[in-house]
Amino acid sequence: MSDIPCRIEEHLVVGADYCASPNCNERPGDEISLLVIHNISLPPGQFGGQGICQLFTNCLDPDEHPYYREIHQLEVSAHLLIDRKGGITQFVPFDKRAWHAGRSCFRGRDACNDFSIGIELEGIDDVPYSERQYAALVAVTRALMTHYPGITPERICGHSDIAPGRKTDPGPAFDWQRYRGAIASN
Repeated sequence: MSDIPCRIEEHLVVGADYCASPNCNERPGDEISLLVIHNISLPPGQFGGQGICQLFTNCLDPDEHPYYREIHQLEVSAHLLIDRKGGITQFVPFDKRAWHAGRSCFRGRDACNDFSIGIELEGIDDVPYSERQYAALVAVTRALMTHYPGITPERICGHSDIAPGRKTDPGPAFDWQRYRGAIASN
């Protein structure tokens, strides 16, 4: 599935674009042991713009799009964004707590931001993700599992799994079987 080389050094994906988000803080000392897959598009349903980066860096102009008036004040982030072309942008180093999960619970443990890494895929619930996105996601996932051994296949989930009823991403268009098969193969 993925022959893309991926390395992590000093809690950053080597070669990824870096766009520092202020929306993070220190982890409470917990081992990184969960990977959460999300989706995002800004404006909703549109791909390729600067809205996601602007949101994660608190620079979203509320006058640029009507939807932005509803969300411009949010202070949110993710560790990574994988765009439709497979490009990777890192917003928060992995040793920091990104603000991606919100109210969340995994296997009886609340506050998933404390011990998770959040990856956003540029997309929406019902539009298939691109081949390049899957390739990049698989490469990054393998690197994360090597660098942070607390992340195992059983500890990879969607935002909808840790915030049911509140979140639906990555949605039915995300092919979990394909993804899980690819991270398991060498």
